[in-house]
Amino acid sequence: MAPRKNRTINLPAPYLKRIWLDPTRITDRDAYPFCLPLLRDDFELRFDRAITIIVGENGTGKSTLLEGIAALAGFDGAGGGKGYMPVDHCDALEVMGGELATALRASWLPKITKGWFFRAESFFSVARYLDKSAREDPFGPPPPDFLSHSHGEGFLRFFEERCQRQGIFIFDEPESALSPSRQIEFLKLLRRMDEIGHCQVLMATHSPVLMAYPNASLLRLTKYDLEPVTVEETDHYKVMREFYDDPAGFVEAAIAD
Repeated sequence: MAPRKNRTINLPAPYLKRIWLDPTRITDRDAYPFCLPLLRDDFELRFDRAITIIVGENGTGKSTLLEGIAALAGFDGAGGGKGYMPVDHCDALEVMGGELATALRASWLPKITKGWFFRAESFFSVARYLDKSAREDPFGPPPPDFLSHSHGEGFLRFFEERCQRQGIFIFDEPESALSPSRQIEFLKLLRRMDEIGHCQVLMATHSPVLMAYPNASLLRLTKYDLEPVTVEETDHYKVMREFYDDPAGFVEAAIAD
């Protein structure tokens, strides 16, 4: 049974325990995203820690998987919290996340729909919506004013303001506007969310810095599977290590014909 509105849940995160694919709900196996090799009939993903980080190459389905989970939690496919529809989003986003969500089953303890789905590409549309809504509410708090800061500072201000409340928080490549030092600030935020105990985080990232968060379950998404991995085993880490060992030589070799 879903918790009553505004009720504080005393159980610790993670709240979403497991997702799995129900083949009987798939109408077209050849259509995206069900054509992805990952989404076999026996696809299942369990969450045993408050923070889960998913890594992998572009095109393996990381964003699609997060969109599907976000839809299960009641979030809009273009980003935001439950009930927010702040941006004009294309049909492709609706299809990828929404279609997958229709074929996914989920186990919650308890079901929770508070939280946020962060998409880097739609952040400013969401922030503009939140600022505008706050300005139009004569009895509400002052507008958060996310857009009067630099790109990265706006991201961090948003995370600080929105992401330490109880809920499930889904981040799709939050590092996209963060410098290395700002990524460290984001790690500090993750630590606070982890220590609070009532925030569940699902994140896809290409940043080895964020992958290294010590208390997370780190999973590598390949073309065919999701598997536990260490930071040192990821291609992202290996590439950056080679770069740092010899920046000029690495770049020269990379761009050579």
